[in-house]
Amino acid sequence: MDDLVTDDKRRPDSADRRLMAVNEANWDARTPVHTASDFYGLADEAQALAPARWFAPYEFEDLGELAGRDLVHLQCHLGTETLVLAGKGARATGLDLSGASVAAARELAARQPDGPTARTRYVQANVYDAVEALGEACYDVVYTGKGALCYLPDLDRWAAVVAALLRPGGMLYLAEFHPLLNSFGPTPTAEAGAALELRHDYLAGRGAIRRDATYTYTDGPPVEGATESVEWMHGLGEVVNALVGAGLAIELLREDEELPFPRWPEMVRTESGRFRLPDSAPRIPLLFALRARRPVA
Repeated sequence: MDDLVTDDKRRPDSADRRLMAVNEANWDARTPVHTASDFYGLADEAQALAPARWFAPYEFEDLGELAGRDLVHLQCHLGTETLVLAGKGARATGLDLSGASVAAARELAARQPDGPTARTRYVQANVYDAVEALGEACYDVVYTGKGALCYLPDLDRWAAVVAALLRPGGMLYLAEFHPLLNSFGPTPTAEAGAALELRHDYLAGRGAIRRDATYTYTDGPPVEGATESVEWMHGLGEVVNALVGAGLAIELLREDEELPFPRWPEMVRTESGRFRLPDSAPRIPLLFALRARRPVA
């Protein structure tokens, strides 16, 4: 597998770097809105860092025992999930493109009990530079997801980074919004209300999508300053093939109809405390989870 994770195969080109710099500025501008939002709920840190707030029960089953394991959370933003994973016993590192996000994550960690905090650190770096920032073959677990992959222009390069970060026998666990979810958008009509319709590509191929991010996915005031973001569509097949191409073995793939928060107002809360579309809507996957492993030899 070593010939599949060379430096050239991990580095994006200069055009993609420039587009990712747009996102870096936007996430720097988003961070103060997010830290003050009800969505993240940092005013009640015990609730904000409750495992059920961010993880489905099956995620911890899929991850297995984390105590004493070296884990990196790529694209960690405010580090809430990173701290939950540290609370499970992992020696956790969070990495994010945004300097403002990393600073906020460090502040949040510093306010927590000594145990998880002592096992957690945060690093600012582009995900494609993660091996240079963190070291090769240093981790038992790479965790990422829930709104991460859409900000990456090239999944083959991302998968090469993941493979290089993992020790032999180490695993990637990806829990991400399903590309079908990202293809839907509400189209309000006088007769039918806010019906969900396919409005965006499911598959890659049309390049970067520039979006107005004056308002983000949280509550709160408009973002000030850098209000443009750039996204890329990636189908489920592209994700799987990128990881296989990087030499990783796919062990598990789930598709889930529930989300940790209500993406649309008509979603209903389930017994798990998560949210799904009402019974009147088709059953479709809204999130997927995947586990892949770097072979020992």
